[in-house]
Amino acid sequence: MSPTSCQLLHPAILECKGKKIVEYFNYFCKNIFKTTILSIYNLEDSSKTLHPTFTDNHKAGFISIIGKPNVGKSTLMNELVGERLSIITSKAQTTRHRIMGIVNGELEGTPFQMVYSDTPGIIKPQYELHNSMMEFVRGSLADADVILFVTDIYEKFDEEDVIEKLKKTDVPVFLIINKVDLATPEKVEQKTAHWKEVLNPTEILVISALQGVGLGELLVKMIEYLPTHPPYFPKDELTDKPERFFAAEIIREKILQNYRKEIPYSCEIVITEFKEKEDIVVVRAEIYVERATQRAILLGHKGERIKKVGIEARESMEIFFQKKVFLEQYIKVEPDWRIKKDKLRRFGY
Repeated sequence: MSPTSCQLLHPAILECKGKKIVEYFNYFCKNIFKTTILSIYNLEDSSKTLHPTFTDNHKAGFISIIGKPNVGKSTLMNELVGERLSIITSKAQTTRHRIMGIVNGELEGTPFQMVYSDTPGIIKPQYELHNSMMEFVRGSLADADVILFVTDIYEKFDEEDVIEKLKKTDVPVFLIINKVDLATPEKVEQKTAHWKEVLNPTEILVISALQGVGLGELLVKMIEYLPTHPPYFPKDELTDKPERFFAAEIIREKILQNYRKEIPYSCEIVITEFKEKEDIVVVRAEIYVERATQRAILLGHKGERIKKVGIEARESMEIFFQKKVFLEQYIKVEPDWRIKKDKLRRFGY
């Protein structure tokens, strides 16, 4: 299945192979991961035993990408990893989970493994769903070795809630000013001066994630601040998420793109069957909404609207998995699932 190749964001990245995505370890805290591994193998130092190719100058760490909605976090994540792991739309709150993307490479003789985390945009919670989303953000801050705080050239300096979180951390914070391809030099200078005064971050970098501007410099800076450590994941891993997660995200992306107002935010996707055969992937999905009226809107006249979503989702899945896809979709009503903790747990929040 895809991803089978990565776009090289920098010539120094020599190995970034895609392979069948499997759920290797489902964890959120690197310290728990390391402690668990050492206890399983009864080791005092896992660096040489678990990773025979580990060298004393190998760097590895967790890089958390945080910020307000719609500043380009998911675009940046996809560009850094070289694969489209996070869905991207113009709507706020597109990202609901913490999604890890893993990059291995070597820069000027220093091998490295970067574990990026794309996180939901930081908001003031209005539902239990929002609380769960913010828990993913808090988890990513707790285990980060480097934090990329992404803002953009259009932000109106209303990130006080984000700043409060960053002031409590002692790890390096990179202030990333995104979308500079749309700004004047004077605007960039104004933004840079503001952030020096308000946050005084470890580094300030100006980039355009969409255009790939400034990503090479960002890569070099991140490696500089990563700790010396053996890889946390096997070198052929690309993400911590299983295949069915991406199938669900692709369907949700198409709903976000095809419907307006409340409908996309009232939908949750559950993959009830995912079978990868030699020449085809069979996917059956349940789409949950909160009210019967939403189900009717989602279906459309004679089912035409949901059929369009299915066609677009299937086409995107075939690109992602690099196989033919058979997709079935069923729409179900789960009243008020966004505010019920038991329902959210069942949906993986």
